[in-house]
Amino acid sequence: MSEYAIPSSSISHHEEIKKSTFIVHIAHTPTLADAKAFIRSINEQYPDARHNCWAHIAGAPGGSHVLGFSDDGEPNGTAGKPMLNVLLGSGLGEITAVTTRYFGGIKLGTGGLVRAYGGTLNNALAVLPTQIKIPASTLVGESDYALQGNIEQHLSSQYTVLNIDKQYGATIRWEIELDSREAKTAMASVYDLTHGAVSLVIKQP
Repeated sequence: MSEYAIPSSSISHHEEIKKSTFIVHIAHTPTLADAKAFIRSINEQYPDARHNCWAHIAGAPGGSHVLGFSDDGEPNGTAGKPMLNVLLGSGLGEITAVTTRYFGGIKLGTGGLVRAYGGTLNNALAVLPTQIKIPASTLVGESDYALQGNIEQHLSSQYTVLNIDKQYGATIRWEIELDSREAKTAMASVYDLTHGAVSLVIKQP
């Protein structure tokens, strides 16, 4: 899995198009449950709005099982799908967008709605702060105390280590979170470094 960008904070963006008010809310939603909770919170925040249309990529970009969208009463294909297309085009992951619309009395037509929902989300994404997410794996294993310094120095200098957790008992129990793309190489190098004394394995979910 490659690294990808995610929202680093939630934002809202407001536009008026032919007297209709569009309010875009974007949040970081790592899971489907997070996405649903965010959509529910916006529905509760704007109970009087005619439409709360949404789209989400509730995981890494490219995973079809985490895609979703809703027109929420707008004509079929004029709101949720254009919003999802914008999210897919952005390359972002773990993201949900909800666009609240207050009707202003002037009908936009199907083409106008597609442009409005897609355009307002695109404008919101232009000001969205993002950060890079590194796909992570956790390596676990045990070592003698004498090897602690060598292992830690080796991993920290050679690999993209995100976190190291150690539990001290008769031996040291390691939990090493690092870039998943480097996991197998790191396991082999620690094995070589310790002359076969330490065998790290990938922790299963």
